[in-house]
Amino acid sequence: MAQPLTPPMARWTNPGGPWALLRRTAQRARADRPFGAAWRSLMCAALLAALPASGWASDSIVLRDLRGHAQTFGAPPQRIVSLVPALTESVCALDGCGRLVGTDRHSSWPASVLALPKLGGLDDAQIERIVALRPDVVLAAPAARVIGRLESLGIRVLVLESKTHADVQRSLQVLATLLGTPAAAEPLWAAIERDVDRAAARVPPALRGQRVYFEVDTTPYAAGEGSFIGETLARLGVANVVPAALGPFPKLNPEFIVRAQPDIVMAASAPLAEMGGRPGWDQLHALRDVRTCGFTPSRYELLVRPGPRMGEAALQIADCLVAMGRQP
Repeated sequence: MAQPLTPPMARWTNPGGPWALLRRTAQRARADRPFGAAWRSLMCAALLAALPASGWASDSIVLRDLRGHAQTFGAPPQRIVSLVPALTESVCALDGCGRLVGTDRHSSWPASVLALPKLGGLDDAQIERIVALRPDVVLAAPAARVIGRLESLGIRVLVLESKTHADVQRSLQVLATLLGTPAAAEPLWAAIERDVDRAAARVPPALRGQRVYFEVDTTPYAAGEGSFIGETLARLGVANVVPAALGPFPKLNPEFIVRAQPDIVMAASAPLAEMGGRPGWDQLHALRDVRTCGFTPSRYELLVRPGPRMGEAALQIADCLVAMGRQP
């Protein structure tokens, strides 16, 4: 994912650079060859003096983003703008919150990011304000309209997206490497995995295999089997009425849900309360029998962000299933 950056040759051939100093030292020393020991000592001293001044690179980083674009950083960025809530959360979970200088309007966790400048969203990011913050890098989703414009202004943009669990794990590793702490990603991912396993162990056996409709938007858009939410549901032992073939988050014909007759419906609490009024949805057994999970806005927000709180999200779903299992 990341590798040390090979120093550009121009750095070493520069007349004022370290290797030029080394060559001049060697030339002077050759004129005094009888003093071989002195020559070797002088060479060693020159090398030791030259290398620290070169800036070469134990902390130089090359990262390749979702587009395949290589981004080179001479040192871990100290000024970061995040235009994706899940990436904001990931940076903070990796102890990089102090480097954030601005976020999109939807970033809300942890609470400290609420005080940062809010720079718009996916379609309306505020270019002038972003540039004024002098970021070393901007984190963006591939659909962000602002990417090309920022790059034309000389702003580095790292494009990341997390549709699956594997994507989240990769994004955490990229961000940890970007922050100069690559080893931090593994324990964070391990903690997520432990929480998902804990959540799975709590699901009542009677509910395993039950088919779930998880709504992410009232259009309706749903979380399919291939999404990070669908993968979490599968880890918890429940099924999904939306097959992977339809994509991670497909827009569905409302009739599809009526025909699918899910055993359990999950959604934000407000849309869930209105579902029975949709044409034909009064025929859904899950709604009539109140086999539903309605999540408050803050809890629902946690569920739909593919980042460091995915384990907590799994535990939240398990809480609902446990309560459902207690129903007569």
